[in-house]
Amino acid sequence: MERGPLPPRALIVTVLGLYVREFGGWISVSALIRLMAAAGVDEQAVRSSLSRLKRRGIVEAERRGGVAGYALSEYARQVLEVGDRRIFAEREEHTHDWAVVVFSVPESERRKRHALRARLSWLGFGTVSSGVWIAPGRLADDARDVLLADGLDPYVDLFRAEYLAFGDPAAKIAEWWDLAALEQLYADFRDAHEPARRHWAAQEQVPPGAEAFSDYVRALTSWRRLPYLDPGLPTDLLPDSWVGTTAAQTFFALHGTLAGPAHDFVTAQAGAARPG
Repeated sequence: MERGPLPPRALIVTVLGLYVREFGGWISVSALIRLMAAAGVDEQAVRSSLSRLKRRGIVEAERRGGVAGYALSEYARQVLEVGDRRIFAEREEHTHDWAVVVFSVPESERRKRHALRARLSWLGFGTVSSGVWIAPGRLADDARDVLLADGLDPYVDLFRAEYLAFGDPAAKIAEWWDLAALEQLYADFRDAHEPARRHWAAQEQVPPGAEAFSDYVRALTSWRRLPYLDPGLPTDLLPDSWVGTTAAQTFFALHGTLAGPAHDFVTAQAGAARPG
C-alpha cells in the first residue's frame, strides 16, 4: 500500500473526515497548515490540495469571524457518514445473502455509466457481468444511500438475493473480485504499519503529540480505502490464511492506541482556532 509517500491530498481528507465535523464542519487554513506540518506536509502542498478539493466539491471556502477557512460540503458530509460505517467497523461474520445491482444506462449518457461503475467499485461491489454487480447484503443500505445522493438511482434496480445454484460460491467470488490484488494491498498495509504498532505497543503510555498524530493519520489514510475494496466477504469463501485478517489487527491496534492521543493533539493545535 505505502510503497511511496502518501499524497498530501489524501492525508488532508483523512484529517478533515476525522476532526472537522467536530469543529462545526469548518477549520481555519492556518490551523490546518499547522496540523499538516505535523504530518510532514508543507504549506504549499496544503494550499494546492485545498484548491483541488474545492474544485471537486469536497470543501467550500468560508470566512468565520474574519478568519479564512474551509467548510465541508454537504456532499462530503454524506460520504464521510458512509465512510464511518465502513472504515471503523471491525469485521463480523456475514451470512450468505447478497445485494445485487442491475443497471442499464443509455449510450447517450455514457458518463453516467462510468460514474455508476466507479461508485459501485468504491462501495466494494464485484462484477458478475457488465450490468450486474454484487456485494454482501449488508451493503444494500449504503448502496441505496450513495446512489440516491449521486442521482444515479433512475438507472438502477437494487435487489437482495441468495445464491442457489449452479456453481461453487468460493470459485465465483474469485471471478467477481480480484482477491489476489486485494490481498497484496493488505500485505502492503501490514508491512508499512506493523512497525508503528510494535513501537507504540512497547510504550507504557502514549502522550498527545505530533508523532502519535502523524502515525495515526498515516495509518488511517492507508487503511480507509481497503474496507471499500474489500466488501467483507464471508470468511468461509475466502482463501486460507487471508492476510486481510492480520492487516485489520494491525489497524485496529493502532486505532485503539493512537486515536485518543491524536485527538488531544488536534484539539490543542486547532481547537483554539475555532471562532466563538
